[in-house]
Amino acid sequence: MDLGLEGKRAIVTGGSLGIGTAIALTLAHEGCDVAINYRRHDTEAKEVVAKIEAMGRRGLAIKADVSSHADAQKMVQKVVEELGGLDILVCNAGINWDGVIWKMSEEQWDAVINVNLKGYFNYNKAAALVFMNQKSGKIVNVSSINGMRGKFAQTNYAASKGGEISLSKSLARELGKFNVNVNVVAPGLVMTDMARNMPPEALNISMSETVLGRIADAEDCADVVAFLCSDRARHVTGEVIKVDGGQYI
Repeated sequence: MDLGLEGKRAIVTGGSLGIGTAIALTLAHEGCDVAINYRRHDTEAKEVVAKIEAMGRRGLAIKADVSSHADAQKMVQKVVEELGGLDILVCNAGINWDGVIWKMSEEQWDAVINVNLKGYFNYNKAAALVFMNQKSGKIVNVSSINGMRGKFAQTNYAASKGGEISLSKSLARELGKFNVNVNVVAPGLVMTDMARNMPPEALNISMSETVLGRIADAEDCADVVAFLCSDRARHVTGEVIKVDGGQYI
């Protein structure tokens, strides 16, 4: 199915690894020029850009701390200048630093909230200013089913992911009159490096929760994101779409 994304310009935060890489490459495959941000993984970011360019699209890798309001503003401005505009924002960058609340430090709480929630605010705000002026745009924020149901030893992570959902719903209300769609993709467990490094018993528990009996690939999430970035989803906004194989239910 042609999604009609040829020539669109996109930003994917956290695009050097895992789900972010899959999203960036899927959007490029659908015809987008794609800029990714990264913080530490220089080599991986360059590899992603090389793959984007091998598809005949333009790619950018920009080192930027998503928790920095100034970095977000500068990155969006740079993408607009170098790619000639911006049509799509996918916020995906995130971290986890787990622990039960009675052992969780203030540093653990602040670090996760600053990246996962403030980071989304920073980029959603910067992109919203562009989209409002041009009266068009697509925003997809990648959250988690744990932001909807909670998770033992993840009060910081679950709070940040729940906050992303509330941010997105509020922003959908604010930007609707500017022809901007804002939606959320909420994955369950996805087979990324984090999942591969989980203790086998924990991985088996997560797999047993799914009604499909399998763990998602990053591309399963990327395909849904790409759909929401297209005009095939032009009348969808403020929605949370779970990509979890039935893990939530």
